[in-house]
Amino acid sequence: MQAIGAEKLLELRVDSKTYRSATNAKIEVLRDFAFELAAGSFTSLIGPSGSGKTTILRIAAGLDSDFRGKRWISPSARLAMVFQDPRLLAWRTVEDNIRIAMDAASVTGDITELLERFDLIEQRLQYAGELSMGQARRVAMVRAMSIGPDLLLLDEPLVSLDEAISARLRAELRTIADSKKVGILLVTHDLAEAIELSDRLLLLGGKPAHIVLEKEMSVPRSRRDRSAVITLAEEFAVAAGRR
Repeated sequence: MQAIGAEKLLELRVDSKTYRSATNAKIEVLRDFAFELAAGSFTSLIGPSGSGKTTILRIAAGLDSDFRGKRWISPSARLAMVFQDPRLLAWRTVEDNIRIAMDAASVTGDITELLERFDLIEQRLQYAGELSMGQARRVAMVRAMSIGPDLLLLDEPLVSLDEAISARLRAELRTIADSKKVGILLVTHDLAEAIELSDRLLLLGGKPAHIVLEKEMSVPRSRRDRSAVITLAEEFAVAAGRR
């Protein structure tokens, strides 16, 4: 939920986004999509596979400018993104991968505390190509957090992880969200995950895709135990069915 007076970090309006098919036909994948993200807010974007969630995230990150609409990001905001693929340099160490991102953002500092939080101290000097997928995803999260982002974009960072690792990363995301300093946009196919973490859910649907349901979480994150998540998921499903 956006706090009154919170700094706006991102404003995105996609009037239309099209692709070219293999036969060179124009396919419109997004239309009339708009939202804002403020400091201290956590929004999750959910919807069926192929509905344009990752496309929206790429536009929000400034990686795709081929659309009709508007993208505005606060000039003072530092942006970090975590992709589905960790995108680590396999021939560089864990620390090197993190330091490269910090150098690009002109950030200095000790990363020991971050590595400890994500249980990566023992992998500090290990080559990224030697990591398990769970370790690589944690390194990608540390790399994003190491630059001190104001705006954090996450593209299904927990997909295909075992429950223990996923639970640990969800706990870290809750800690980041509860700091009230970072604006977070999460793309996920997992409704329970979105409800556990977010202040607001945006459901994509239709062709071209657009927001068919927007819902603020009625239970504070600190009180969203398993029972509350199940109840909220049922409420969301009912609301989505009535849209």
